[in-house]
Amino acid sequence: MRVGILGCGVISRDYAKNAAAFDSFDVVACADLDRGAAEALAAEHGLAAVGVEELTADPSIDLVLNLTPPAAHAAVIADALRMGKHVYTEKPLASTAAEAAALLDDAERRGLRIGCAPDTFLSAAVQTARTLIDEGAIGEPRAVNAAMLVGGPMSWHPNPDFFFADGAGPLLDMGPYYLTEIVSLLGPVRRAAAFASTPVAEREILVGPRAGERFLAHVPTHTSSLLELNDGVTASLVASFEAPGHYVRELTIHGTDATLSLPDPNTFDTTLKMRRSPQAWETVHVTSRGPQDARGLGLDDLVRAIREDRPHRASGALAHHVVDVARTILAAAEASRTLAVETTVERPDVLPAAA
Repeated sequence: MRVGILGCGVISRDYAKNAAAFDSFDVVACADLDRGAAEALAAEHGLAAVGVEELTADPSIDLVLNLTPPAAHAAVIADALRMGKHVYTEKPLASTAAEAAALLDDAERRGLRIGCAPDTFLSAAVQTARTLIDEGAIGEPRAVNAAMLVGGPMSWHPNPDFFFADGAGPLLDMGPYYLTEIVSLLGPVRRAAAFASTPVAEREILVGPRAGERFLAHVPTHTSSLLELNDGVTASLVASFEAPGHYVRELTIHGTDATLSLPDPNTFDTTLKMRRSPQAWETVHVTSRGPQDARGLGLDDLVRAIREDRPHRASGALAHHVVDVARTILAAAEASRTLAVETTVERPDVLPAAA
């Protein structure tokens, strides 16, 4: 398939660079409201820099890779579907569960597919963990402990304010890595309880041409939630932009017989460890896919799924459930009570570690 990138910010370079590892698609063009950003990406990776409307209207483009800021996702995806394009989008799928549902309904009516990041849950390490869980290697899963604590993107992103707008924040920006992994490994979430706060509302941009500029956070910057999954497993998740100087990204699954420690959910790291109490941690062998263990793996699976007429794994349905869980967490915190998650989803099939 011929792919056009819409949105030429920081993450676009990862997708453009990694595309060489996959033979199911070719990235051929890019567009951005900032023409200079599109031209820079095009020059770096041998793409055609075109206008936004030109890209979505181009009949030779089969699929739009949407890398725009979260607030634009719903409108961009709807436009691409209207022009007859399949879509693979960065997370979150949309700002609300209702917007996400409308996009999925539109795609189904048009016979098109929507895929959504993160695809890190398809990494060889996480898929190996899924196999171990399914085979009973840790016994019955009982609990999940997950935590993401950082100071926020002000120190590395030149335009970090959109991370603090509605549809983002630590829970909807970084939370999908953790929630997607939990759901793919153990199943959907059925209810949530939570606390949320914004200890530091004003932030300063530290890098790029806007360095020194200050802005306000419009969403909670620290959330702590307790989730109950369909099979009775409980999961705790802390997502925070309130830990400057720290980089805590952990996900641990406790079973009746053993505990699994997974790598940073935002990476394709192959470090997977298991411990049978009271023994020491042991490193689990993981067969890496090499350069295909990278962002773009979910897009590759989507394209192959279309060709093979099967469900794709980094699906719109999975992303819809994750948005619903995140929004339910925030609503539960605001209401100070436990709330049911309205959506559900099937776990995607295992992606074999040996591609």
